[in-house]
Amino acid sequence: MTSRPPSSSRIWPLFALNFFMADMQSGIGPFVGVFLQERGWATGLIGTAMTIGNVAGMLVTTPIGGFIDSSRNKRLWVVIPGVCVVLASAIILISQNFWAVTFSQIAQSLASAAIVPAVTGITLGIAKQKGFNALNGRNQAFNHAGNMVGAALSGYLGYRFGYVAVFVLAAVFGAIAIACVMMIPAKAIDDRAARGSKEDDPNSAPDAFTMLLKHRALLVLALALALFHLGNAAIVPLYGLAAVAEGQANGPSFVATTVVIAQGVMVVTSLIAMKAASKRNYWPIILISFMFLPIRGVLAFFVTGWWGVVPMQVLDGIGTGLQTVAVPGIVARALNGTGRINLGQGAVITVQGVGASLSPALGGWIAQWIGYGPTFLLLGGFGLASMALWLAFGAAVKKY
Repeated sequence: MTSRPPSSSRIWPLFALNFFMADMQSGIGPFVGVFLQERGWATGLIGTAMTIGNVAGMLVTTPIGGFIDSSRNKRLWVVIPGVCVVLASAIILISQNFWAVTFSQIAQSLASAAIVPAVTGITLGIAKQKGFNALNGRNQAFNHAGNMVGAALSGYLGYRFGYVAVFVLAAVFGAIAIACVMMIPAKAIDDRAARGSKEDDPNSAPDAFTMLLKHRALLVLALALALFHLGNAAIVPLYGLAAVAEGQANGPSFVATTVVIAQGVMVVTSLIAMKAASKRNYWPIILISFMFLPIRGVLAFFVTGWWGVVPMQVLDGIGTGLQTVAVPGIVARALNGTGRINLGQGAVITVQGVGASLSPALGGWIAQWIGYGPTFLLLGGFGLASMALWLAFGAAVKKY
């Protein structure tokens, strides 16, 4: 029996949530670096504060995935990140003390850690496994569009009114996202489908990392993503810092331009990835996404400022856009029937987060020691390591 497509009363609030939740994932992060640099912070200290926040988010990602699996109120796990985003914006406006900034980054990371498995679970609960790929692809298109619009508004408002407007806008987006998720009827979310369950005992939760070890495909995916993000997470913030430090760009407008270009490309890329995955597996999609990081590292080495921002961010948009569709898709396929899709999603994001968490500090301190150019080459090299791992263990992941 084929399941009926979800009604518009469920779909449009979900799409609106994906649009406005953009600031829960990236939030004020892209603007924090240049904001602090203009207030006298060195790149190493900026990276350290961001890394502490990222590590906190990494540590809670897997437990949050388990909580979302067992929760019968999936919408609550969107409300909590929304509150965290509002707090993060308020704190950094009140004080630029190191620990205040660090606490702000922790709040932002908690939001980012919860929002992806929460929305994945809600999507599965609405569309079920058969409809997940198509609905998730459209979710990602709306999410990238939200990032693009949010960044454009942030750049304009930041240019006209300063960084206060950027952080206020992030808080407003978080509040609207809370309103959107509450418009999704609770009864429209099937809790058992939301965790990919075919079992009768929802309380038999395995340990998340035992799950990764048992599912080699997910372990390979998590490790390859960790290597990739160890290089990728720092490139955009450092690229903005390099341009602003050399007097080539206005902080808010330059950072906003980098985000707008990347997210605009991601809208199209996520829809293409959705179509491609419906015809074959996700393995080549992930491989292609890894290829763009070393190219960006070389490009950033030779070109900084406005001349390089368009090709740099087009490449980033393609690579990241492919991953936003493929990673949840692989997890959903690999763990279908286990009842622990959100726990598995959290475990993959946690391991991936090790790389993303260390990247700002690694990139920031290396740039402070040897300069921006060589640092871009080093960070780009991690993309080659991800490709090597993905190719070496291709047999374990190609069936998904």
